[in-house]
Amino acid sequence: MRDMGEKRRHGGGHHVHGVGFGAGGVGHAEHDEKRREPKKLDMSGMSMDTIPHLSMPLGNITTLDLSNNNLQSIPESIIARLLNVVVLDVRSNQLTSLPNSIGCLSKLKVLNVSGNLLRDLPATIEECRALEELNANFNQLTKLPDTLGFELHGLRRLSVNSNKLAYLPSSTSHMTALRSLDARLNCLRALPDGLENLGSLETLNVSQNFQYLRELPYGIGLLVSLRELDVSYNSIAALPDSMGCLTKLARFSAAGNPLVCPPMDVVEQSLDAMRAYLSARMNGTDKDRRRKKSWVPKLVKYSTFSGGMMTPGRATKVHGNAEQGLLMSDYRTLDGGIASPGFLSMLSPRRLFSPRRNSPKHH
Repeated sequence: MRDMGEKRRHGGGHHVHGVGFGAGGVGHAEHDEKRREPKKLDMSGMSMDTIPHLSMPLGNITTLDLSNNNLQSIPESIIARLLNVVVLDVRSNQLTSLPNSIGCLSKLKVLNVSGNLLRDLPATIEECRALEELNANFNQLTKLPDTLGFELHGLRRLSVNSNKLAYLPSSTSHMTALRSLDARLNCLRALPDGLENLGSLETLNVSQNFQYLRELPYGIGLLVSLRELDVSYNSIAALPDSMGCLTKLARFSAAGNPLVCPPMDVVEQSLDAMRAYLSARMNGTDKDRRRKKSWVPKLVKYSTFSGGMMTPGRATKVHGNAEQGLLMSDYRTLDGGIASPGFLSMLSPRRLFSPRRNSPKHH
């Protein structure tokens, strides 16, 4: 009974690993040193609606597990104090938003927010520049922060399946360390431009976007490290010819698509058969391009004035070279007026556009 009482006083119902409270006789220096040791705080599966007051110093916690509870929110103040947290797991709760103070977690490497009710992620998440793994599956996300990829250069795994995403941000192409991208079971209309920049990507899953995803970008064939590709159950009719260059591809699925090019029987035959088919198309296209002659547009010399713009019934005269097509309407004198006839004659269109006469020679 005494041991159980000690456990209640020291543990408080929470599972704390990596630190112990010694019995009598332990020096203060040793006790303080142990208090500064990294800790894992496990508060998962406790049916909590709110996070209770935590008396321990949160700055020492490196792993915080709040998964499988009934949390609807996480206080900003708690997140802001987790300055040394590396792993944060809040999956399987009822969170509708994440606190903006998550941007303070400069050492965070793994963030799991799957199985909640999130509609978006805070823009401050891009401040978590040490982040390597982001799991946001099974939420209600309709978009990701536009600038997410500009800052998260070290992100290696991005999982956003089972959401309502119509597009991935264009900044995704800047996640050059990304090795796994899972965006299945969304409403993706297209994949971002610049996909070929993801030279480290090994696994790409964009399956089950159903009627929304109709084509793949040409850059997908330039993913030199790609080993697994799943595009099944979409509305893709043709694969880009560049996929013939995916020499490291070991697993591929395109089931449930209305594929015409290549035919489904070629895809089902083997990966080598599909690559050979697409490579032949790509090489054949290049050969046809070489056969084509360069097109040089003809230069057409247009008339300065169009006769069609002249008023019907008005007489016209041609002055100068007929090939230049300078059409002039008859000059009509002005009756009366304050301008002098000599000045008006200088501005006459007939004078301005008539061939220049040689001036008399002075002896």
